[in-house]
Amino acid sequence: MRTTGRYEVTSALGENVRAFVPSALPPQDPPLALNDDLAERVAKAEEALRLLNLAAAMVPDVDWFVYAFVRKEAVVSSQIEGTQATLVDLFAFEAEHTLGGARDVEEICNYLDAMRWARRQLSSAKGVPISVRLFNEAHKRLMKGVRGADKAGELRRTQNWIGGARPSDAVFVPPPPHLVGALLSDVEKYLHADDTLPPIVRAGLMHVQFETIHPYLDGNGRLGRLLVALLLEHWGLLTHPLLYLSLHFKRNREDYYRLLTAVRVRGDWEAWTRFFVDGVATIATEAATTAKELFALTTRDQARVLAADATSVSALRLFALLPRHPLINVAGVAALLQTTLPTASKAVQTLVDVGVLQETTGRKRDRTFAYTKYLERLRVGTELVPERSAAHGKRHRLHQGRR
Repeated sequence: MRTTGRYEVTSALGENVRAFVPSALPPQDPPLALNDDLAERVAKAEEALRLLNLAAAMVPDVDWFVYAFVRKEAVVSSQIEGTQATLVDLFAFEAEHTLGGARDVEEICNYLDAMRWARRQLSSAKGVPISVRLFNEAHKRLMKGVRGADKAGELRRTQNWIGGARPSDAVFVPPPPHLVGALLSDVEKYLHADDTLPPIVRAGLMHVQFETIHPYLDGNGRLGRLLVALLLEHWGLLTHPLLYLSLHFKRNREDYYRLLTAVRVRGDWEAWTRFFVDGVATIATEAATTAKELFALTTRDQARVLAADATSVSALRLFALLPRHPLINVAGVAALLQTTLPTASKAVQTLVDVGVLQETTGRKRDRTFAYTKYLERLRVGTELVPERSAAHGKRHRLHQGRR
């Protein structure tokens, strides 16, 4: 059994508890063992990422898939923390901005904003590098306007714990607050250091370390998963953020938490790494298949639109926008096309007549139209989890906020 840290007695709510302080990365005594089996799994994951990059390169507009897949990751990552919103809810909110009870959707929009900001920083020579400052600034955007926003972008100054009504009942107690800054600095140094481990493995190690430190009062899980996506792109494993890895964690929620715990308790980095790289391989393969299927679907539907006698330039322009706006209304189309309401309405009706769009409200006024076949393929995995899984997530919830 490998020792991965030490315990320090700290106080929370007047109770003395043992907080776990992780050792710096990479794993030592012994080092992480890339035996033949694990090395083969890593190679399989790297090949799956290569094929995902290739699938993206073969389509005429990769931004279609970046738009959709980043949103899928944002939705699923937020669902892991208990957010009750789906991918369709997000598209509806973006189409109308009038969705009732939109707090959960706003949290997802915050994730998208944090991702956009961080990618811009890392792609610019003058931007913020991978650093504690980047973590803090991304967290500030992640938590904007939601619970815990008053502490957004600030490392926690109080002791937190995960699970249990009181610290003494906790499933896990992260490091004391006075050590958080130094521990995050160690993470920053590791991400910039030379290491013989493959980048995909290092990204997985970073995620566990970040989750273990739990540096903020809220939003740690979402930010920790966002950082994985950033690193895979920053280190050149992906050309675009096309991997919605949170779907693997959502599908295997019990294993996700169990293996995080196994690292802390038994130092089992190998089991976690197998789980992580297998997830990358699975989701990358699924994402490549989805990209190909969506491209084939849009190609077939474009041909149908072109063949229709009533097709206008406005209808063709609208069709080209559907992958980024799979839920629309006439007013939104008029704004997108910068045209009149009658022209927008005619373009929408043309796409309804050829079977591309479907009206979803059943109303005669203020109607919404969906690119249903596109949404049905894209939304796979973004449905809300059953109550049993949600209850499990609650047992692992962070005191003073969500993971």
